[in-house]
Amino acid sequence: MDMQPNFLLFAAIAMAAAIPALGQTPSATPAGKTHSAAPIPDFTRAWTHPGFPWFEPPASGPGPITNLSRWAGQGRADVGGSLALPPSKIGISNYDQLVGDYKSPVLQPWAAAVVKRFGEMSLAGITFPNPSNQCQPSPMPFIYKLGTIRMLQQPDRITIVYSGYNTEVRRVRLNEPHPSPLTPSWYGDSVGHYEGDTLVIDTVGVKTDRKYAMIDLFGTPYTDKLHIVERYRLRDYADVEDALERNTKENWLVGGDVWTQHRNGKFLQLHVTIEDEGVFTTPWTATLTYAPGPERLSEGVCAENRHEYYNNKESDVPTAEKPDF
Repeated sequence: MDMQPNFLLFAAIAMAAAIPALGQTPSATPAGKTHSAAPIPDFTRAWTHPGFPWFEPPASGPGPITNLSRWAGQGRADVGGSLALPPSKIGISNYDQLVGDYKSPVLQPWAAAVVKRFGEMSLAGITFPNPSNQCQPSPMPFIYKLGTIRMLQQPDRITIVYSGYNTEVRRVRLNEPHPSPLTPSWYGDSVGHYEGDTLVIDTVGVKTDRKYAMIDLFGTPYTDKLHIVERYRLRDYADVEDALERNTKENWLVGGDVWTQHRNGKFLQLHVTIEDEGVFTTPWTATLTYAPGPERLSEGVCAENRHEYYNNKESDVPTAEKPDF
């Protein structure tokens, strides 16, 4: 069996001990333009968000695909995979029945048909395959489903360790352009720079020649035109409260309220803009708000537990036709 790429959690965390202290450093954009010197924000710790399917819709304007199937309420944090409530047109996203809004104006007709087909499967009681339940590497931005992260900062790079049902590692080069020609990869080519108190990451080149090429749990497809811009900031509770309210109305909070206990501290908020002229009619935005997470991250390897309890068969994990050594 071929191992999934970048599962180097312990090496990545060990590397954190060697990271120089953050200080006042001028930063350059990928185009080579230098910003004025400013304190670099310190994101180095674990962060977590408990919302499923995960995006916090924007207050206004085009947003991500949402679920047409709804639960009437949040339910208890210890309920598990199902709240045992019938689908309805009100309430939060029904995580047990993923029916993407194929009528969303952001979808081109062919992409809407893909989302509709997956939704029909879910309504029929079929758990359709995706990178998560098939133990495959997650494309961007599907990787956000791994709700706990640790961000490691170095002068020339950012390493993001994603933890949950799997452990995946994403690397961001600082102050460099995208290479040309660009070789597509599992997570795409990510380059970043600091703009004052904000870390900006630009990602292109997400691999399309792969199984289960989708950006969310509704099966929304993507093409080689996918372009993702992430903006990370440390924010106070008052700055993120509106996003948390939208999150509570949309997502199942599997871990309950993890924010209130940290209301006197800092939160990590990601504002993401996604465009793909092959799939979407317009760029759209969303946020993810992370609260301080656990001090230690556990390592998860999805491929070591291939049994699909919901289908009574084995997941379609990556395999090699011949040894790669």
